[in-house]
Amino acid sequence: MTTTSVGGQGRPPLVVESISNQLYSLLCERITTGVYAPGSRLDPQAIAAEFGVSRTPVRDTLVRLEHDRLVETRPRSGTFVTRPTRQDVHEVCQLRKGLEWLATGVAAEAMPLEQIADLRDEAVAALEASEQGDYEPFFASDTRIHREIVAATGNSRLVSTRNSVEPFVYWLRVLGATGQHRLAGSTRRHLEILDAMADRDVVAAQEAAAVHLDEVEEWTLADMASHAIVT
Repeated sequence: MTTTSVGGQGRPPLVVESISNQLYSLLCERITTGVYAPGSRLDPQAIAAEFGVSRTPVRDTLVRLEHDRLVETRPRSGTFVTRPTRQDVHEVCQLRKGLEWLATGVAAEAMPLEQIADLRDEAVAALEASEQGDYEPFFASDTRIHREIVAATGNSRLVSTRNSVEPFVYWLRVLGATGQHRLAGSTRRHLEILDAMADRDVVAAQEAAAVHLDEVEEWTLADMASHAIVT
């Protein structure tokens, strides 16, 4: 792989072969962490100048971000960071519920018991950390549990579809309020799912997964209604 790179002075260089991928990751991170606020306009020319690249990878990146529903293009106006709506929340949670209900059933039979126990220990430790005001371990544990359950299916198409909404899921989490009761509620469901998986109880694991995603939707919509999610 060649190491030829581009980029302005003082900025991390972008490797030529993967400029579009790197640019996508950078802009996706800026959106999902709130650096680019919902509703803000993205200037392709300014982005190209900042990273020292042509307009082509910028255009390709914005197309990918629009496919992920993170930006939207308005005729004669430009490209803007999306403002999440209640319908967005419903659609994402509905998609996750369908995918993860199926995945949890497969994982309940396929995931090694050692892996289930490790996920459980991490979830308990993360909740304890959150009680001390440190929420990052919970976010890491939450992401890992859902990701590894889907990965346990061995179904590459299922994994790809789940991954396609992960930036949006993370974005909503960043925009929303973090409440101890919500973290405790999610951890309780995570433990129910994992304990049922450890017992190889497919029905109980799937039921807990379905309830969990319904609660996630309910809590996220409540955040939007209370303006905890500011767009």
